[in-house]
Amino acid sequence: MPENPVYNAIIARRTIRKFLQKPVPKETLSKLINAARLAPSGGNRQPLDYMLIDDAALGAELFKHVRWAGYITPKGIPKSNEMPTAYIVVLEEKSVKSTSVAYDVGAAVQNIMLAAWEENIGCCWQGAIDRPKIREFFRIPADFEIDSVVSLGYKAEAPVVEDYKGSVKYWLDEAGVLHVPKLKLDEVLRWNKF
Repeated sequence: MPENPVYNAIIARRTIRKFLQKPVPKETLSKLINAARLAPSGGNRQPLDYMLIDDAALGAELFKHVRWAGYITPKGIPKSNEMPTAYIVVLEEKSVKSTSVAYDVGAAVQNIMLAAWEENIGCCWQGAIDRPKIREFFRIPADFEIDSVVSLGYKAEAPVVEDYKGSVKYWLDEAGVLHVPKLKLDEVLRWNKF
């Protein structure tokens, strides 16, 4: 059977909220942004910028302004020895007129997450963030919208997928393993007509 590394990464990738305390090399972080910048962009407008944070003190400040794992809070919040070692703040440049920014962000962040997974780096894409405080602390100019944050680091957990059984809520078992319900293929696939 032929190897399909991209498809295999898509199938295996899960959100990671526990990280090894090993720094991600700058060249690897740059590679993730390169993957993001090459994502599709509506009209090729390219309205996105990225702020990389790998300084521990700055990361600790950013950590205060992101929310973690709504379904399993507080157990889903990384402990001090599980915190991300880097962050990517996804920014939208207001001066670039685009009607597809949300799609652009989705494509760019998916590229980040897949490129990261290939490097054994896990990601948590977060939109529940305190934008005003992030803007103020990091002095982000008013002509940029803060879209989201991707928290990342080397993986310290291995979530598992399970079949959807009436609830989309992910949960932790007694051993602390995260279970993520997903709809089955035959529940979402329509051939030729509905």
